[in-house]
Amino acid sequence: MEYIPAKTIVTKIKAPNNWFGIDYNMNIYKGCCHGCIYCDSRSDCYGVEQFDKVRAKEDALRIIRNDLRRKTRSGVVGTGAMSDPYNPFERKLMLSRHALELCDAFGFGAAIATKSSLLVRDIDILKSIAEHSPVLLKITITTADDELAAKVEPNVARPSERFKMIEELAGAGLYTGILLMPVLPFIEDNRDNIGEIIRRAKDAGADFIYPAFGMTLRGNQRAWYYQKLNELFPGEGLAEEYRKRYGEYYECVSPQAKKLWEYFAEECGKRQIVYRMEDIISQYKRPYRVTQMTLPF
Repeated sequence: MEYIPAKTIVTKIKAPNNWFGIDYNMNIYKGCCHGCIYCDSRSDCYGVEQFDKVRAKEDALRIIRNDLRRKTRSGVVGTGAMSDPYNPFERKLMLSRHALELCDAFGFGAAIATKSSLLVRDIDILKSIAEHSPVLLKITITTADDELAAKVEPNVARPSERFKMIEELAGAGLYTGILLMPVLPFIEDNRDNIGEIIRRAKDAGADFIYPAFGMTLRGNQRAWYYQKLNELFPGEGLAEEYRKRYGEYYECVSPQAKKLWEYFAEECGKRQIVYRMEDIISQYKRPYRVTQMTLPF
């Protein structure tokens, strides 16, 4: 493992309620080896050289301890935005686990985004955090098809494993749901796929599903994605279809987005699965809110 220097790791987010009510961001690792063909974090604008190579922040736990100790207010610490905190190296290094222990010790909550089934290893710490602070577990699933996932997300747990993980996390009483994003246009944006994800989410006990019917593309990441489309789906003309429809647009909304959203909302409503950001934030934070009462005089 290569280690890289860092001055700080836990940083304040300017507008916490805009993205799952997260107050602080924490990235212990840099780069990712999952090999997902659509990952926006591969974009040059983030300045991550050799994106497929995972590196860890040097002396990360000492820095995180100092960062948390200096915070004047507690809050929810989010991880998984730029690099999956449960990459294969985490099994041995346990940096994410020990970082959660520090969050627990200093009275902070946790919001984790991952595709890795290794997350279940840390149920004990997550339950301990949940005794005093909000915990939000976001499992990315973009297709219910294991064979398709093996193409577009080759080096990480298959969707069937992730649904089992959701069942275990939810069964432990932890607020858990699905990041249904990105939904790849012309590949995953169909009712069969969306419906199957919703049904299996309900069976697994998921509390929420947050969708994005489309994806983002820019610069080198766009070129990488088109190269992978040609390699993985030869003769289907997918890259050319993207070029014709989206050109150089950053936001590539599925042509089926409106119909899929209507179908998605209806199916989630039937199963009492929340899917709006404000409702998700309200649900996972509600047990920890202190209501200030005004006494009559």
